[in-house]
Amino acid sequence: MTRPIGEQIVVVTGASSGVGRAVARAFGRRGARVGLLARNREALDAAREEIRTAGGEALVCPVDIADAEAVERAAAEVAAHWGRIDTWVNCAMATVFAPVFETTPEEFRRVTEVTYLGYVHGTLAALRWMLPRDEGTIVQVGSALAYRSIPLQGAYCAAKHAIVGFTDSLRSELIHEGSPVRLTAVHLPAINTPQSLRQRNKMRRQQQPAPPMFAPETIAETIVWAAEHAPREMLIGRPTVQAVWGQKLVPGLLDRYLARAAWDAQFVDEPNRQHRRDILFATLPGDPGAHGPYRDREHGPDLQIRLRTHPRAAAVVAAAAAVGALALIRRG
Repeated sequence: MTRPIGEQIVVVTGASSGVGRAVARAFGRRGARVGLLARNREALDAAREEIRTAGGEALVCPVDIADAEAVERAAAEVAAHWGRIDTWVNCAMATVFAPVFETTPEEFRRVTEVTYLGYVHGTLAALRWMLPRDEGTIVQVGSALAYRSIPLQGAYCAAKHAIVGFTDSLRSELIHEGSPVRLTAVHLPAINTPQSLRQRNKMRRQQQPAPPMFAPETIAETIVWAAEHAPREMLIGRPTVQAVWGQKLVPGLLDRYLARAAWDAQFVDEPNRQHRRDILFATLPGDPGAHGPYRDREHGPDLQIRLRTHPRAAAVVAAAAAVGALALIRRG
């Protein structure tokens, strides 16, 4: 039986900034004890204090998620400290913002090791503690880009696609074994996180998440909901739904549309001043927090998010729509 969030031991990878930071805080506000995994010790310490202030408890585990043995040790540390692991949220990522032909093999390898293999390492570590107990939930934080790639994000999109394949295989294996361990995939829209200022950007202009972009806290609350209810897969936000279904229905049309629209939409009219200061191979000092530089452009939950996380409300809306359609048919 799944414990209430307030009684859970939760591990969050990528907990030092962005969505992972907001997710860790969201669990902490619910009273969970949270293991914080990322490379930036300074940011993890700040996250721990936020969780303590919110009423939770946190354990800092500095780790490079690309290092499988280090992830296993961190999982063992969390389990030794609190006795078990109930929920594991894979959220760590790295990316290179550049055309494919300007991205080096070393950069592709590093993005793959963090953004894809990091999820594999985290999942394996979680399973070692969950399978013997026949209990636990693993949340794979994915992206609309796992289904519909865009220009200038080739390494990241490929890694997110790989996570979907890995997760679907694992899900079938768990079903085959009759395991009660739950596995859910949550795919995100654009979010205002520090990624835009800390990723490796090889372009002349500063990058932004292609609008509309959501607030990290909005997404974090939805991820906590997914951890509670464990849907097979969850698309968050109208843009994500549009991207996934557009890819299914008109992929060729999207190729041409995104070649134009998704290129310019990822830039702001400011020069790129990062000058190779990025977190691809080593972290940067300081605490980046959860938010990026575009706070004035953030959105809260849209109608799709509200309905997706409130099934009863969605059922009422669907019933009302059906009644309205029936009335129109009768009038006709």
